[in-house]
Amino acid sequence: MTRPPLPPFDQDMAALKVRAAEDAWNTRDPHRVAAAYTLDTAWRNRSEFLIGRDAVETFLARKWRMELEYRLIKELWAVSGNRIAVRFAYEARTPDGQWFRAYGNENWDFAPDGLMAVRRASINDVPIAATDRLFHWPLGRRPDDHPGLSALDL
Repeated sequence: MTRPPLPPFDQDMAALKVRAAEDAWNTRDPHRVAAAYTLDTAWRNRSEFLIGRDAVETFLARKWRMELEYRLIKELWAVSGNRIAVRFAYEARTPDGQWFRAYGNENWDFAPDGLMAVRRASINDVPIAATDRLFHWPLGRRPDDHPGLSALDL
């Protein structure tokens, strides 16, 4: 099984890979998202260290039980060979109703089959008022005409 586009990536192929990842994460489907990672993928997400696709799927199921109405935008930062650097922001609310925006950077390392072997994420959360939200599309894929991070000055 392969997951195109495949490394080595050029700027255009890396941008497609980033958008495909954003689209998958916006489904909030742990199984679908985890399928993009190698069976032995290695993750650092904030202060959590995960090994393996099953651990990623379990992590994502837990994440989306706590991060409601999740909407994410990713943007390509840099690309070289089989590595892609991404910046992102997402908005969600906690079960008690507090909205927040998370800002982060990810470093991705891909296997030859196009599955992600390594994901290192650094993330900061900022509480926001519901009136300060910027991501208002219906849950699911971000519409093509919705501004990205640079256009939103994030």
